[in-house]
Amino acid sequence: QVQLVESGGGLVQPGGSLRLSCTAFGFTLEHYTVAWFRQAPGKEREAVSCLSSISGSTFAADSVKGRFTISRDSAKNTVYLQMNSLKPEDTATYYCAAREGSCHVSEYDYWGQGTQVTVSS
Repeated sequence: QVQLVESGGGLVQPGGSLRLSCTAFGFTLEHYTVAWFRQAPGKEREAVSCLSSISGSTFAADSVKGRFTISRDSAKNTVYLQMNSLKPEDTATYYCAAREGSCHVSEYDYWGQGTQVTVSS
């Protein structure tokens, strides 16, 4: 029973903050590279941020750099995405995904069901 579960989405005003959680069940997330993706209606899925299990380094897309931060809490088997200074264009369904290997690939082995983030006045 291998599963990733996202939580923490919701409705927030522009300029606000949310923290998304990605919790693993059935495997140890610390040993996996974890990435956050998002997909808005009518748009392609895009990678937002990644935390490498190989190097320990992080990646952030240009559109969110300086606003979003990815981190781990190994004791809770969880990866977080702290989202600050949210903009309406951040509205999307956010997914976490895990794989063995580096960040800079498109193929991930495990995916969560997604959590909705809506940024609106």
